Amino acid sequence: MIPYGRQDVRPEDIEAVVEVLRSDFLTQGPVVARFEAALARRVGAAHGVAVNSATSALHLACLALGVGPGTAVWTSANTFVASANCARYCGATVDFVDVDPGTGNLSIAALEDKLARAEREGRLPRVLIPVHFAGQPCDMAAIGRLAERYGFAVIEDASHAIGAEYRGEAVGAGRFSAITVFSFHPVKIITTGEGGMAVTGDAELADRMARLRSHGVTRDPALMDRDPDGPWYYQQVELGYNYRLTDIAAALGLSQLGRLDDYIDRRAMLADRYDRLATGLPLRPLAREPGVRSAWHLYVIRLDEPGRRRAVFEALRARGVGVNVHYIPVPSQPDFARLGHQASDFPGARDYYAGALSLPLFPAMTEAEQDAVVGHLSEVLA
Repeated sequence: MIPYGRQDVRPEDIEAVVEVLRSDFLTQGPVVARFEAALARRVGAAHGVAVNSATSALHLACLALGVGPGTAVWTSANTFVASANCARYCGATVDFVDVDPGTGNLSIAALEDKLARAEREGRLPRVLIPVHFAGQPCDMAAIGRLAERYGFAVIEDASHAIGAEYRGEAVGAGRFSAITVFSFHPVKIITTGEGGMAVTGDAELADRMARLRSHGVTRDPALMDRDPDGPWYYQQVELGYNYRLTDIAAALGLSQLGRLDDYIDRRAMLADRYDRLATGLPLRPLAREPGVRSAWHLYVIRLDEPGRRRAVFEALRARGVGVNVHYIPVPSQPDFARLGHQASDFPGARDYYAGALSLPLFPAMTEAEQDAVVGHLSEVLA
């Protein structure tokens, strides 16, 4: 089986993890801090807060920005459910913005229309979470202008997009957002096993997320309601969570971070090669936006005949090609339908999903494997 994604763990990664196992710290310790600093520096952010998953990072980001009961969060209709669940964890309502079926990314026209209606009805969001689908950044300048006009905060869900660039700046620099979230799941660009990080330029947001990831506990006397009993003293000053990342996981991520540019370059080369090999087949790759550098987490095609998608999927799987589908529109999920959402309200996401298919793409993929994928695809589509 040629999988749609696969981690690349090398001897130096293993040695980095073994070094931690031989040390005095296994859970959150000095390697986590080094990983946070290195990744924040790499993307041009002032602060990084490492946690045990990107879902946890999204949750903490929402809390830090005041999301709670009586507030609303909007996100893309084409994403994994975590981009919406994070708002529900906070007791907020969640709504969706339709996407451009050509890119799978949030549609600026749909967002503008939805914001204008929401302003008239007095239901503007507290936070918008645009998703950089498949590794290609959304139009963040347009989103930033709308955020300033309508007064909402922005969390970039860059789970697919570490190493991507928008207008010459790394995703994570935060020019048009308050917080950016990355994922380190094994099929993502770099991995910590499970893990995520929120980066921000705001020290107060970073401090609050760091406190919330560890039970809401502080040892800072300035945050306490009384003088400490002694140097051992701590207080829980708000309800937090156990979202800590281990030094074991951070060591793996820190080692992999050194190869980030190589990974992105390799993924881009394979994506370009897919474009050439698939020329003439009855399908369309995702449209490429000008002025961005995709991280190419996924290589997605849309079949010209969406009705054949299931047969094509099953035939390719039977031939050992690990195709996948990203994503089923979140509003169509039963748990969200019970909240009143309907997939029919998001025709762009519905049309995108109908014919979407993710082909295998990972740095260690060989050209022979890629030739085999396209060969099987060509035969199945014939």
